[in-house]
Amino acid sequence: MSAIIEKTEKFVEDLFHKKLPETCIYHNHAHTRRVFKSTKEIADNVSISNEDKEVLLLTALLHDTGYTQSFKDHEEYSVEIAKRFLSNQNLDQQKIDQVSELILATKMEHKPENFLEEIIRDADASHFAKDYYSETSELLRKEFKTHGINNFDSSGWLKTNIDLFKNHHKYYTDYAIEYWKPKKENNLAKMVEEQKKLNKEEKAKKAELKKMLKEESPEKGIQTAFRVTLRNHLKLSDIADTKANILLSVNAIIISLALSNLIPKLDNPSNTYLIYPTLIFLFFSIASMMLSVLATRPNVTSGEFTRKEIEEKKVNLLFFGNFHKMPLEEYRWAMNELMNDKEYIYVTMIKDLYFLGKVLNRKYKILRITYTVFMIGIIVSVLSFIIAFNTLQSV
Repeated sequence: MSAIIEKTEKFVEDLFHKKLPETCIYHNHAHTRRVFKSTKEIADNVSISNEDKEVLLLTALLHDTGYTQSFKDHEEYSVEIAKRFLSNQNLDQQKIDQVSELILATKMEHKPENFLEEIIRDADASHFAKDYYSETSELLRKEFKTHGINNFDSSGWLKTNIDLFKNHHKYYTDYAIEYWKPKKENNLAKMVEEQKKLNKEEKAKKAELKKMLKEESPEKGIQTAFRVTLRNHLKLSDIADTKANILLSVNAIIISLALSNLIPKLDNPSNTYLIYPTLIFLFFSIASMMLSVLATRPNVTSGEFTRKEIEEKKVNLLFFGNFHKMPLEEYRWAMNELMNDKEYIYVTMIKDLYFLGKVLNRKYKILRITYTVFMIGIIVSVLSFIIAFNTLQSV
């Protein structure tokens, strides 16, 4: 091995050790060593000069050094690093240019234009024909995911690799075609078999799910719809009560402050200008409190029903207001009637949701009015105090 090859190998190893991100779990020194070994394997078995062999081995060592600076366009960065290092080693400029061209030839979309490019392309893809291909491929998938290149799951990655093997990659040199292509085809066959197995498992899962959905009673979906809707109604009712309580608390504080600070000052003749603003202030606060109380004020029902109403399915037995005054035996009889009649159960649940909706509509209408009154009251009160103070100043 020539001195320049040994120096380059040491340089690349040190560079990767110091500057390569830990996220590069595929494009690292181990990958570079594999490509170097495969390049040497082809070069030793084809007819090329020692100078060309040296250029190829330098390319193999330097072709991924750009990953130490950027994952994107790493080939261009690799060329810069290679030129800088090889120039410092006083290598012939023609060889430096050859190494640079060969590094750029390792781009996936590049089509080889000469024999040396074919050799380096075959060496860079030599792992396609290795027993450890699946392990290195998984490392590449994880590396791509980490760097945001793609986010394939195992199944999607398998499909992509099969497509790559079948439609986008080929070996160029006679040596790779003779010795590596059969092993590559073997790896492809393994992936196709694995894909068939995954597809079979996926179909089995879908069939099982379809069977479960088919066997499952449609009533379960109906019950879920009722349950979700009822929960949403109750949650909205809680929100409305909370909003009303907030307004009650705020206005109670406002009135307390007014009674303790403003009202005592009105006895003084010099403060008569505060009478009307204070009255306006208190009026709107009291109005807001009254509306808040109305929004949460419960509607008391009779709490009784007749057997005839049960037989005609007119009573909602799920609402306490319809039975709180009834004897236990009567209520038990009514519930037995309900549970023995599926249609009556659904009718009752529909009524319960409907009337809950009516109550919610009333609450939110009053709350909207309450917030509007409160907002207007604050604005009008502040304006009235400003006008009163300005009037006093002008007098």
